[in-house]
Amino acid sequence: MSSSRVFRGSPALMAAAKAAKASAATSSGVNATMPQAPNRTSGIFKVTPVSHAMRQFLGVSEASRTDAVKKIWDYIKLNSLQNPANKREIRCEEKLTTIFDAKETVGFLEIGKLLSPHFVKTN
Repeated sequence: MSSSRVFRGSPALMAAAKAAKASAATSSGVNATMPQAPNRTSGIFKVTPVSHAMRQFLGVSEASRTDAVKKIWDYIKLNSLQNPANKREIRCEEKLTTIFDAKETVGFLEIGKLLSPHFVKTN
């Protein structure tokens, strides 16, 4: 509902309503109707220590699951390791076999399951 209908066109009341609305938006720092961004420090976004094999692959001692998967996919695409006939299949070479349980081929849906042992549980 517009403020002109509520205040029946009174310029003084309309100006006061606009000022109140503007001050509420600036005092909160964000638009009051927009939801807040979720806290990205838990679940798959949580940075945790990784296994020795994963540390060798990523080059860092701690990583989040999302960062690890991104770096693995970057490596796969950079080295053209996807099977051209079946894009869902990844052909593992020496560096990938160290983190994928020495498998020669891995389906892309298996990656999450194969990475689980590489993330150390912390409480």
